[in-house]
Amino acid sequence: MQGHPAIIVGYVDAPARSAVAAEQVRGAAHSGVLVSAVRGVQLHTLREVQDLRGFLCAAEFDLDLPFVPKRCFWVYAVPNQQIRGEHAHRQCAQFLVAVKGQLRVVTDDGTQREEFWLDRPNLGLYLPPMTWGIQYGYSEDAVLMVLASDPYDPQDYIRQYDEFLSLTRPQEAA
Repeated sequence: MQGHPAIIVGYVDAPARSAVAAEQVRGAAHSGVLVSAVRGVQLHTLREVQDLRGFLCAAEFDLDLPFVPKRCFWVYAVPNQQIRGEHAHRQCAQFLVAVKGQLRVVTDDGTQREEFWLDRPNLGLYLPPMTWGIQYGYSEDAVLMVLASDPYDPQDYIRQYDEFLSLTRPQEAA
């Protein structure tokens, strides 16, 4: 057997928000924003139109998204037990959408932590710069689309949680 046999089923200190919570802030076909306890994080319910032909969901970059994307990528075919993310960005903001399937996202600002279920293609999770993000619990068919505010820059990543905490928490007085 290779790898770690444990399966994450949730983070103990991360209150969960789901699509049900997002329903509380949206009208029938209007967009809404749910503000997180984690500094700057927002769960967006994007406008959706339904008719006999199905659903259509659209986001206008200048109107519905917190930034104009400069990069887009997809994460898919992630085995359910795998964890993605586990980093923060110094300058780059991200907007995460499960365009298919579902997954969980834990957000952390160094003080507060909250977990979100992305389980509909009209939900988007905004992660501002200096937000630690973890994605896990991908369904077999999950496709995560990530819109980024900046082009890829390996120097923008903070990959060690201890370093992230040292940058986000006030230093103790000597």
